Amino acid sequence: MQFGIKLYAWCLMTNHVHLLVCPESAFGLGQFMKALAARATRYRNRLEERTGTLWEGRYKSSIVDTEAYLLAWCRYIELNPVRARVVARATDYPWSSFQHRMQSSPTIELLDAHLCYESLALTESGRQEQYEQFVNAGIPDIELRVIREAVNRCQLTGGVRFVDEIEKITGARLEMRGQGRPRKCEK
Repeated sequence: MQFGIKLYAWCLMTNHVHLLVCPESAFGLGQFMKALAARATRYRNRLEERTGTLWEGRYKSSIVDTEAYLLAWCRYIELNPVRARVVARATDYPWSSFQHRMQSSPTIELLDAHLCYESLALTESGRQEQYEQFVNAGIPDIELRVIREAVNRCQLTGGVRFVDEIEKITGARLEMRGQGRPRKCEK
């Protein structure tokens, strides 16, 4: 994909879009989102004969520990229409990567395969069967809460080891913290 972005999951809703992407560079995501917003805005404005911006605010993001959470994020994104009660099953929603992933031979190679997905089974049909069972099992409440908090607060999605690794790379403290100023310690 252009901008050095790999696309692992997507879902288009009426008022928002979910994307699970992996940029190949530190600036790839920002460039991609800027170009996507500009292109989508031009298209909608031309289609609806209007002017102005299309999206109200900045995008929200979370850096994801792929080993532990990539498939969980894919499931979260592809089950969004089910949680919103737009459809009863993920397979019924045409505007998400789930239907594309379940096709025996997609007409367009839109999704990038990730090692986490490929390790589900030896064959593509086996991977599809395993992934469909995984998605149909639903999202455990704790996983749903972790993902929602991470994206809403633009925090990391991963365990302590992952957070420590990213903190070493960036040289900044990134752990999840409560809202507000920390309380003073009493001596």
